[in-house]
Amino acid sequence: MRTEPKAGFNLSKWALDHPALTRYLMVVLMLLGVFAFFNLGQDEDPPFTFRVMVVRAYWPGATAQQVAEQVTDKLERTLQEVPYADKIRSYSKPGESQIIFQIKDYSKPAEVANVWYTVRKKIGDMRGSLPSGVVGPFFVDDFGDVYGVIYALQAEGFTPAEVKKFADDVRQKILRVQDVAKVELFGVQDEKVFVEISQKKLAAMGIDMGAVIAQLSQQNAVESAGTLNLPKDAIQLRVNGQFNSLEALRQMPIRGASGQQIKLSDLGTVKQDYIDPPSVKVRHNGEQVIGLGVSMAKGGDIIQLGKALKASAPGIEATLPAGVKLIQVQDQPKAVSKSVNEFLQTLVEAVAIVLAVSFLSLGLHKRPGVHPLWRRWTLDMRPGLVVGITIPLVLAVTFLAMDYFNIGLHKISLGSLIIALGLLVDDAIIAVEMMVRKMEEGYDKVRSATFAYELTAMPMLTGTLITAAGFLPIGLAKSMTGEYTFAIFAVTVIALLISWVASVYFVPYLGTLLLKAPPHVAGSGEAVVHEMFDTPFYKKFRTAVTWCVFNKWKTIAITLALFVLGIVGMGKVQQQFFPDSSRPEIMVDIWLPEGSSFAASDEVAKRIEKRLLAEEGVTSVSTWVGSGVPRFYLPLDQVFPQSNVSQLIVLPQDLKVRESLRIKLPALLATEFPEVRGRVKL
Repeated sequence: MRTEPKAGFNLSKWALDHPALTRYLMVVLMLLGVFAFFNLGQDEDPPFTFRVMVVRAYWPGATAQQVAEQVTDKLERTLQEVPYADKIRSYSKPGESQIIFQIKDYSKPAEVANVWYTVRKKIGDMRGSLPSGVVGPFFVDDFGDVYGVIYALQAEGFTPAEVKKFADDVRQKILRVQDVAKVELFGVQDEKVFVEISQKKLAAMGIDMGAVIAQLSQQNAVESAGTLNLPKDAIQLRVNGQFNSLEALRQMPIRGASGQQIKLSDLGTVKQDYIDPPSVKVRHNGEQVIGLGVSMAKGGDIIQLGKALKASAPGIEATLPAGVKLIQVQDQPKAVSKSVNEFLQTLVEAVAIVLAVSFLSLGLHKRPGVHPLWRRWTLDMRPGLVVGITIPLVLAVTFLAMDYFNIGLHKISLGSLIIALGLLVDDAIIAVEMMVRKMEEGYDKVRSATFAYELTAMPMLTGTLITAAGFLPIGLAKSMTGEYTFAIFAVTVIALLISWVASVYFVPYLGTLLLKAPPHVAGSGEAVVHEMFDTPFYKKFRTAVTWCVFNKWKTIAITLALFVLGIVGMGKVQQQFFPDSSRPEIMVDIWLPEGSSFAASDEVAKRIEKRLLAEEGVTSVSTWVGSGVPRFYLPLDQVFPQSNVSQLIVLPQDLKVRESLRIKLPALLATEFPEVRGRVKL
């Protein structure tokens, strides 16, 4: 006997009763989804809040033990009182204290800025308890800044001061490009005035070094001399004692022990020179350069930023003198474009596979009677076409929802779409198959569509919600991992819910338009058995299901055993938050023994750089001496500034060369540069 639909509101019937509105919604949602797709921001990784701050303080002349006991310990005790404090790692070196402060994973991204403010306030309150002579503390909390585009400003034949001026001009021009948030300079060689005083001359003239330093400080102090109040104006008065030139500094009088006046130049040498050793030095292919790191504004599109920077580059280069080159050494927009295109290609392939399976599973029928092999089967494209129209419609509405909730296109959201694709077609296939079956039983198209809603809508919704609940732990995770992977939960749930709505609203309408009513086979009122289920495969499958029903305890035991086996196997899967990068660069970290000079690091980095450039397939080598490379993609493990560290970016021709170098370079460093501790990573 036929099971008649229940009375009550029927969304499928409502869609069929309002065909004009249904068609209008389909067209409008499809168009809005297309526009939303092109409006989505594109980046390599999802937005991510780093919960790490570095606190540095300097105490010139102090030993490592003095720094640890009188500076680092006090700072650590203060940091322990900060809300959400989690891990504190400290490094005390002669004259320098460095503390890496990490807060709890479950701290909300919106609260992180308040925590950093609390750190500054608490340390500011206790700064008076630090020894006199301590410089700082200084705070670094911008770990989330990704310098996706890095330029090298190369200027052969110019002084470092001239190159810095060129770099400042370029920086100002790049800052005017849309979506640029920050431009940082790396490897700048700053100038300072050096006063080198002979201890012998001081002793001969009976002058104390402290007295000379005090007189220099007083002479160059910026102090107010009062205010002259006139009837209409108030004029600020200042003592004109500041040094405006090196010569003025050389002529500065110094009082001797007996009251005589001595020029500062008589006590030693006064000169202006570059800081030696520098804090950081940057080279590109062996030439010293200044690096310019470009950081994108929050919510921007990295691909559009790359296009804007490329469009502005010729105009910027035209303003530079002859011999000054602006070379792009890191191009995240290109990497993101390639990554997005690969994901989109995978998505298109997945859609094609799903459509092909839908066409075959829903439309392939066996002809009755005896026929040659090539005529034994017939393919009805209509049921698969209904599903084929539903997939882009669901994806379009999903893109619209992603745009509304500010979820951009990145590796997590695109991967989520691929995951959801295999799930979102289920509801549409169930609805179409139910309509086809009911039409085979003799129902007309409208009754088949409304019957499908009454019989399958709630079970499909239940299944959809259960599937969505499987991703709930990701959505509820209060951790950095949960924040990074939240798009998996959001995009999958959005796509699944939209697919259910489409299957009960749009699929019935499309079915009445496209499906062809098959000839009804008269019977006893029972549904005829479809030929698809009258095959050897389904007979064996039916036998297996029957066995499971009549042997429920054995079935439960087998299920539990497989579950336990799966848990055991899961424990053997390697755990890694960030997988190896698919980008072409190879990172080479170089460490010399603790306490090594900057000059030693620079010398060994030059030799390694030269050796790497001689390797076949290496396109370029960029070197940072005294510090690690700035974060040019999110998962990069940064190296903090130290005089004994260097980091090199090796750019091979292709991924095949990269893999060859990844295997070869560790042995090369160990045999040809045994004095260093090296690490090669992707």
